[in-house]
Amino acid sequence: MAAAEEPSPEVHPGPTAATRLVLGLGNPGEEYRSTRHNVGFRVVEELARRRGLAFTGAECRSRLAEGDDLLLVQPQTYMNRSGYALRCLLERRELEPEAVLVVYDDVHLPLGRLRLRPGGSPGGHRGMESVIGNLRTDAVPRLRLGVGEADGPPEGGDELVDHVLGAFEEEEEAAAEAMVLRGADACETWLSAGSEAAMQRHNGPPPEES
Repeated sequence: MAAAEEPSPEVHPGPTAATRLVLGLGNPGEEYRSTRHNVGFRVVEELARRRGLAFTGAECRSRLAEGDDLLLVQPQTYMNRSGYALRCLLERRELEPEAVLVVYDDVHLPLGRLRLRPGGSPGGHRGMESVIGNLRTDAVPRLRLGVGEADGPPEGGDELVDHVLGAFEEEEEAAAEAMVLRGADACETWLSAGSEAAMQRHNGPPPEES
């Protein structure tokens, strides 16, 4: 489990009406934009597009897009320190972990498959390990996006690193884009109806595989 980290010394400008927070995991920088590891970023960008929001805010080492009752977040800490940014935001916005949905890639799920859960282990994902370590609870709702397994060993090794930090193959990109849209749909259901409804509607393979 990742060690807890100190919150940012920045000063929050004041309270907001945000009651829910959707955080996409990823790495900052154009070189990572199209990688498997950044599908979480792509989902929150799609949510922002649908709601007419722009990532113009900056707080707790994160990019923020903010609506009346929703905060969309892209940590800029790099994947393994994502929990630092989330802990800082929850403390400043006075939100509890159950008000958060963390969206991230999962190499243990086939490409295109979604799995939403209200809590659980990090499953070897370093970004989620950081989240759980910093919040000191595994009761954090999360949406996992299947990006497919690496060709090499299932845990650790350069093959896995190269896999998640690599772009989708040309023949995979259409399925990846469809997954991002379905991931945003799942987030919308979670926001409007909660985890149970989102699990029932969205967990499982893409519609064409059902």
